[in-house]
Amino acid sequence: MAAIDPRRLAFLLAVYRTGGILAAADELKVTPSAVSQQIARLESEEGLDVLVRGPRGVTLTPEGRVLAEAAERIEAELVEARKTLATMGDDVSGRVALGAFQTSIQAIVGPALGSVREDFPGIEVAVTEHEPDDALRLLRAGDLDLVLLEQDEDAPGTTPRGTHDVILLDEPWRVVIPTAFPTPTQAADLAEASWLGAERHTAAARALERLAATLGGRLRTVHQVMSFEAAYALVAAGEGVALVPALALQRGVPSGVEVVPLPGLGSRRVVARHRQSRREPGPAVSTVLDALLAAATQVDLL
Repeated sequence: MAAIDPRRLAFLLAVYRTGGILAAADELKVTPSAVSQQIARLESEEGLDVLVRGPRGVTLTPEGRVLAEAAERIEAELVEARKTLATMGDDVSGRVALGAFQTSIQAIVGPALGSVREDFPGIEVAVTEHEPDDALRLLRAGDLDLVLLEQDEDAPGTTPRGTHDVILLDEPWRVVIPTAFPTPTQAADLAEASWLGAERHTAAARALERLAATLGGRLRTVHQVMSFEAAYALVAAGEGVALVPALALQRGVPSGVEVVPLPGLGSRRVVARHRQSRREPGPAVSTVLDALLAAATQVDLL
C-alpha cells in the first residue's frame, strides 16, 4: 500500500468532525465538490470505502473511522510540534539550502518563505531552481538540505535509503488547447491530436506515456518543450495540445489558449525530500518543511 496522502486525511477528518460533506466544505472554505473529489481519491488510492453515503447524509465506515482517528493524532502531534517551535522562537536558526522547480517555487516556496522570515528570523533559506536530477545529486552530496520533486501518479513509490519523502500536494493534470480547437469532452477525443513533447524523465513525459497507454497506442508528438511558457506559446500558435499540471495555471494562460479539465488524466505529486538520520533533519530544516506543508494546504488548485 502506498503512503497515505495527509491532505486527503484532512478532508476526511473534516467530514468526521462536522458530520457531512457540505459542513466539511464550509469548515475548509472549499467547494463540496472538492471535498467529494478528495474523499473519492482517498478511497481509490487505499482500495477501501471510508464513507457510507445515504439519503440523510454520510457516515464513516469502520475503516474510515480508523483513518479519521489517525488524522486526529497526526493533527495533535503537529499542534504540539508547532507549540514547541513557537517556544524555541528565535532560538531556531541556521541556513537551509532548498532546491525546487519553477511551479513549486511560485505556488509553495514563495508563500512559505514569508512565514519563515516572520516567525523565525534566525533561519536563512537559500532557494535555488534546479532540475530534479541535479537537485537529488546535490542533496546526496550535502549541498542541499531539502529538495522539492515532481512525480506523476504512476511513478514508482520508492525512496532512496537515508532519505525521507513528505507529500506536499497532489494536483490534477490539465490539457491546454488552441481556442480554435474543438473542445474535447474526454481524453479519447484527443487521441489523434498533435501533442507537444515533454523533456525525458519528467513527470509530464511519464504522464504522456501513461495517457498513450490508456488510449491504446502512441500519441503523435511534435516539438519538445522544457517550460510551460514555451508550451503555451506553441499551443497558442496552433502547433498542438499540451498536458500541464494545475500549478502551472496559477498565473493564467495567454490569449489563444484554452484550459480543459478532462477525466482520466491523473495527477502530479509534489514531494519534499530530505536526508534522514539521527541528526537530520535538524530544527531549521524541520521548521522550513512545516512551513512548506502549511503553504501547500492553501494552494487553490484550478
